Amino acid sequence: MPTGHVLAIGARSQTNLSFAPDATIVAGFKPDFAAWSARGRDTLATIKGPADGAIVFLPRAKAQARDWIARALALGGPVIIDGDKTDGIDSILKAVRAVTATSAPFAKAHGKVFRIEPTDALAHWIQPDLVQTGDWMTAPGAFSADGPDPASTALADAMPDLAGRIADLGAAWGYLSARVLASPKVTECDLIEADHGALHAARANVTDIRAAFHWADALAWQADPYAHIISNPPFHTDRRADPSLGTAFITASARLLTPSGTLWLVANRHLPYERALKEAFAEVTELPGPPAFKLIRARKPVRRRR
Repeated sequence: MPTGHVLAIGARSQTNLSFAPDATIVAGFKPDFAAWSARGRDTLATIKGPADGAIVFLPRAKAQARDWIARALALGGPVIIDGDKTDGIDSILKAVRAVTATSAPFAKAHGKVFRIEPTDALAHWIQPDLVQTGDWMTAPGAFSADGPDPASTALADAMPDLAGRIADLGAAWGYLSARVLASPKVTECDLIEADHGALHAARANVTDIRAAFHWADALAWQADPYAHIISNPPFHTDRRADPSLGTAFITASARLLTPSGTLWLVANRHLPYERALKEAFAEVTELPGPPAFKLIRARKPVRRRR
């Protein structure tokens, strides 16, 4: 374990850090950032020094994992890598050992832990904060980092020109918002995104003065009611499919809309959102689109008495 001021990079809200009670948390995912801050821990959104060492909890995305490791090593101290097999720990260990020495890996329940001493041999792994992908800027590790997601493209193509005050729940790097803002009838568009890096890219992609950017948990977002909400909600917890996430986005959308407001939602065909939609909205219509996706227009949120 590194001594002194240590960064715990990528620690999720449920990560056990009892062995590093004074570590500063680096959490770019807003719910994790908020959870650690609420516990009184020093918390950062991005990797910043000074620090005497770091622990990197591997993310799912390979490019982001390599970037975090290289940025942690650039701080000048030893770095511990902690990852499950499903996070690619074996391939990361192999790639690191190809260019520098590591400790013997310690096997844990579903993965490995190993240590890298200070080195600049992995400096080339550092990624730019923004990556040009066709006509768009994306961020390492962001959703659909290699270009517009087909589901988002299908929803944008199916929607008419919208008007009034709009929210994009789970805005990622801003593709849907950019498409919606092509309508001159839109008065405001709030982009609500929990991934700090993705929202940074959204600011580069959406330069319209009607747009506002919010690093926030969409499920906890509070605002004046919107005329329309657009969303391509997440449906994974780590690598596990979790349809309850999309259901929670539907419930949050109903709460945030005006009494006559509309949710425009896209989902993979297999996701079971029909019950949640019918419970939350008086009118639910599936729009024509590619067979792989459900394109939903849900109007008039149901206000239930408490």
